[in-house]
Amino acid sequence: MNSTTTTVSEPITKLSYKEKVPVQAMKEILQVCIQEQLKDSKYDGEKAGEWSKTLSDSIKNKLKGLGYDRYKFIVQVVIGERREQGVRSGTRCFWDSGTDNQASENYVNDYLFCVATAFAVYLY
Repeated sequence: MNSTTTTVSEPITKLSYKEKVPVQAMKEILQVCIQEQLKDSKYDGEKAGEWSKTLSDSIKNKLKGLGYDRYKFIVQVVIGERREQGVRSGTRCFWDSGTDNQASENYVNDYLFCVATAFAVYLY
């Protein structure tokens, strides 16, 4: 018996620029959410963890409201006390530049800093 195997390849998805989550819309949501929650706040170490969780949930829910059903949104928020020192942070992930997007916003006042990053990852 001679058996032959056939391979079925799945179609490659290419999104137009209109179908991809726009970075500017993501940045606006980050700015609005950060301003709403942290405007004129003083740093409190006991509350910073809860603020980060609340802020990331708020950002994620507003991103989901954009209506991009095929995307998973991942949000990272870091809040720390401002003590006239520098902070560096980085992220790294497996990325499809044709479909995925990322936006980041910083907020600083006299007492605290906040860095919020949102990732939009297309689900195939």
